[in-house]
Amino acid sequence: MAWYKEWFGQDYLELYSHRDVDEAERHADFVERVLVGDDGDAPRPNAVLDLACGAGRHTQALRARGYRTLGLDLSLTLLTQPPPFPKVAGDIRELPFADASFDWVLNFFTSFGYFDNERENFRVLEEIARVLAPGGRFLIDLFNREPVIAGLVPSETRELDGGVAEIERWFDDETDRVNKRIRILTGGRERTFVESVRAYSEPEVSIGLRWAGLERDRLFGDFDGAAFGPESDRLILVGHRPGANRR
Repeated sequence: MAWYKEWFGQDYLELYSHRDVDEAERHADFVERVLVGDDGDAPRPNAVLDLACGAGRHTQALRARGYRTLGLDLSLTLLTQPPPFPKVAGDIRELPFADASFDWVLNFFTSFGYFDNERENFRVLEEIARVLAPGGRFLIDLFNREPVIAGLVPSETRELDGGVAEIERWFDDETDRVNKRIRILTGGRERTFVESVRAYSEPEVSIGLRWAGLERDRLFGDFDGAAFGPESDRLILVGHRPGANRR
């Protein structure tokens, strides 16, 4: 079974519990600054898609600000986390929405590059382009390849509620993937999971966006709005689908 079908459950939620509501609020602040603007003159979107929403912390943060936001994720475990919010189960390679359904599509926390087949990965960008209205805006948040590879911690142990997680990390230069093996021991049980994500450079993603019919407008290196550079923590791409009625 593919790693992304096994991993995103309760153990994932506990390991990444530091990805909390406060962080989501900071990200929502950034979205408003970049897509709406400090003066608020840009038209507000009629519909927003939080793509690969997980437990929905960004969806909820945006909805609390009055944005009509829908979350989509493959994991039923993550989608059933409280509180309730509008959400759909689905595959990011084949979105269950009509063409031009959304004014914004937002993709946080490196949820691009999951698939072994590159054609499948870039199909995600095609789907973003398809469901965006002409002039609609997108935001894709990835890790920055070189600093992540250079700073990989080969192994660590994290304390969990009633147990530990033993984590191994490595980069495979043949597949260009950052891999993580997570061995969780809690309650007398042992579970092992894997994460494997393609490490993209900025030109690779920007070329893929153009190929999919999207235009990149701006690059950022973090959610404080710093310019993207070689040492940036994140690679945040903001752009639009060409066409009329740009929002």
